[in-house]
Amino acid sequence: MGIPGLEHLHIWISIPFCTAYTLALLGNCTLLFIIQADAALHEPMYLFLAMLAAIDLVLSSTTLPKMLAIFWFRDREINFYACLIQMFFLHSFAIMESAILLAMAFDRYVAICKPLHYTTILTKSLIVKIGTAATTRAVTLMTPLPFLLRRFHYCRGSAIAHCYCEHMAVVRLACGDTRFNNIYGIAVAMLIVVLDLLFVILSYVFILRAVLRLASQEARYKAFGTCVSHIGAILSFYTPVVISSVMHRLARTAAPHVHILLANFYLLFPPMINPIIYGVKTKQIRERVLGLFLEKECKSRGRSS
Repeated sequence: MGIPGLEHLHIWISIPFCTAYTLALLGNCTLLFIIQADAALHEPMYLFLAMLAAIDLVLSSTTLPKMLAIFWFRDREINFYACLIQMFFLHSFAIMESAILLAMAFDRYVAICKPLHYTTILTKSLIVKIGTAATTRAVTLMTPLPFLLRRFHYCRGSAIAHCYCEHMAVVRLACGDTRFNNIYGIAVAMLIVVLDLLFVILSYVFILRAVLRLASQEARYKAFGTCVSHIGAILSFYTPVVISSVMHRLARTAAPHVHILLANFYLLFPPMINPIIYGVKTKQIRERVLGLFLEKECKSRGRSS
């Protein structure tokens, strides 16, 4: 495991990776703490945000510790079953994140298009059902993968040209007929990305129609301003996916490390940037974070005096 051709730069590459992972841990843990501690934030929008933060924590922690071990300690080996477990969690939580982003789009749709029915539609029981459905879908789609991979013999080497156990990277090492794995992997990816993104876009078409019907320009800005954070989270999740997919098809002659670094960026960027987006653009979160730091500063000054 590792980045072929860039082994001599592993230490330098680890610096932005470690920084991004640290920011992801601090940012998402802070979000979870603030939402859990403040009863005023126990609303659908923030409960979905808490789900997103928890998913981002697991998603980054599934891969980053092993990647840093590769870069720092040259620990480039991984047990086959540990590889399958990492792959299962990696792909499952990526699918869950896509589902939660779709749920957040639905939340914004109801808040803007049906504001009078917001509390009656998005009840806590519905939020629990949405979270359960997102988890069930991801687990159902990803459970076959480890069993499909266990049936192969691996005679094309034992070196995965990646920093983590990605499904297609493991399939490339297998002997025998891997067509079903290839088709299944592509079908799941297309189902998740295309369907979820289609429904997200559809939600925003209805939101845009509702916003443009508002009488005053100030009301339009205020209504659409509540969606800015979510749009940022969508772009941070889907843009690297699309770029990586396009690169795989249009730039096949590019060096392997280009594709690997893009895939790593896809894993690192959303968990790192989502807390920053919501911390900066969401007034309630920003005020709680500032209050938390001011409270700590006052306590430290009180002790020193």
